[in-house]
Amino acid sequence: MATRIDKEACREAYNLVRDDNSDINWAAFKYEGSMIVPSGHGTDYADFKSQCTDDVRLFGFVRITTGDAMSKRAKFTLITWIGENVSGLQRAKISTDKTLVKDVVQNFAKEFMVSDIRELEEDYIRNELKKAGGANYDAQAE
Repeated sequence: MATRIDKEACREAYNLVRDDNSDINWAAFKYEGSMIVPSGHGTDYADFKSQCTDDVRLFGFVRITTGDAMSKRAKFTLITWIGENVSGLQRAKISTDKTLVKDVVQNFAKEFMVSDIRELEEDYIRNELKKAGGANYDAQAE
């Protein structure tokens, strides 16, 4: 059966993360059967990471604040999580299913495909986003 996405519900979660007046900084999208649906959102990145277990595949849209003393800015990332115990067929399908998610999650600075929980460390993601963001005035202070 072809994978589908609940566009309206997923877009609502996506917009919460993008909203500068909201404290929500992550939203996760998981599979319910052959449908991709929101599976939660929140203000604590650790809560997002806790959803990334060995037996699931999910997509995360995350806001990370980067910058320096001169300017703070929000950077967004799309994370595709594939747990180590996910079957080969499900692993293969996730790349085509990601196009459905990208119809909703359209604005992000960098994309990650992750299956090792260590690659989800917030500092690692933040540093990668800084590299993708151009000027880094923090380097002058070092």
